[in-house]
Amino acid sequence: MNMKVKIQKFGGFLAGMVIPNIGAFIAWGLITAFFIPTGWFPNEQLGSMVQPMIRFLLPILIAFTGGKMVYDQRGGVAGAVATMGAIVGSDIPMFMAAMILGPLGGYAIKQVDKFLQGKIKSGFEMLISNFTIGILGMILAILSFLIIGPTISAATNFATSGINLIIKAKLLPLLAVIIEPAKVIFLNNAIDQGIFVPLGVQDIAEHGKTIFFMLVSSPAPGCGILLAYSLFGKGNSKKSAPSALLIEFIGGIHEVYFPYVLMKPVMFLAVIAGGVAQALVWNIVNAGLAGYPHPGSIISFLVMLPKGGFIQVMLGIIAGILGSFFLASFFLKIDTKEELPDNEDTSLNNDIESMLGISSDEKQGKIYTKDIDKIVFACDAGIGSSAMGAGILRNKIKEANLDIIVENYAVESVPEDVVLIVCHKNLYERAKKTLPNAKIRTVESFLNDPEYDKLVEDLKKGVVE
Repeated sequence: MNMKVKIQKFGGFLAGMVIPNIGAFIAWGLITAFFIPTGWFPNEQLGSMVQPMIRFLLPILIAFTGGKMVYDQRGGVAGAVATMGAIVGSDIPMFMAAMILGPLGGYAIKQVDKFLQGKIKSGFEMLISNFTIGILGMILAILSFLIIGPTISAATNFATSGINLIIKAKLLPLLAVIIEPAKVIFLNNAIDQGIFVPLGVQDIAEHGKTIFFMLVSSPAPGCGILLAYSLFGKGNSKKSAPSALLIEFIGGIHEVYFPYVLMKPVMFLAVIAGGVAQALVWNIVNAGLAGYPHPGSIISFLVMLPKGGFIQVMLGIIAGILGSFFLASFFLKIDTKEELPDNEDTSLNNDIESMLGISSDEKQGKIYTKDIDKIVFACDAGIGSSAMGAGILRNKIKEANLDIIVENYAVESVPEDVVLIVCHKNLYERAKKTLPNAKIRTVESFLNDPEYDKLVEDLKKGVVE
């Protein structure tokens, strides 16, 4: 497994802990935006919920989810108990500790149960089961209180100090050189959930707002790319760009603009320009959000605005759009390639193998429609792009009068009984590792990839090769 796939998988795992709890983050963000002393409707009593939620509720939810991902309910309980030690042993929000201790607790109790399997006398199963998790939880909580919590606290303070130095030196915009290309190759979750969410939560606790929640989530650079294609693109890429623009900017599903960058690598410079422009403006005007905007749509940004923060945030959004738009427009205008026929999809590569993301391994073997009762559309976190792709595929299958269910999952969480998976081509290796015996069909464009219709035609014929 290459390094990029490993980082993608790591990011997907982090997202799997955070994203199912986004509702709690939004609730906390709204309470913060409304009721803290500098909020929209200051209220001391209601505002008193902010600190307990950020210190206890959110980290424990993440830890429980991480432990449950490893070893179901028992893993979740062990992970939550282990994280409690780090929370009590530190004076900063322990999100990083939760992301480590949650899965660690789940893994530890899984190994204990595996060791004891077949060694417990009949009638003592419940007693041993309860006490093993209780004793293990106590040990992990003590270790996290004495060692892990203080260590992560020190590391977080060091990282925060470094980021603050970058901000004071007005160098924060340079992070876009890393962030924007990483997003396009599906490393956004590793960066956002692994770095900026913990830093942003701590920043809000201290200042009531944060710029860190906006750096990865902003729809502005992608919006500029899609706007440029809408005006100056060619063929179907120009026709599909307005729809993608609406989905990306309003719906917050950033993956729809990735193919428009990947098909012309020079567009990486355009998204970087947009990221640098927005961060530069936000840094100058001291902009920030009071809560985590998920999905990364303009609506989420507006909902999470702190009091008096509208102009500052929107100035950065506008700068990000214009920065990527002007550079992307320039690249499209100087493109001398002739426009392809309308029946060809210029949002994908001309090479048909690359366009469909099909490897020689995928072409081998076949499954019959009679054996397919469910198709899974998989993405990194199982919520955004996979939900949209599943919806598109579900409608096409319904129109074809096929009795097949279409569901969406995170790529590492696809059920074992699934025989046909659809995913973005960049996730092929991870999907293959999850279910090596399943048939995997890949797309490059979530909106208008010909693979949707090709798959439906194969299903109607009765065989998927």
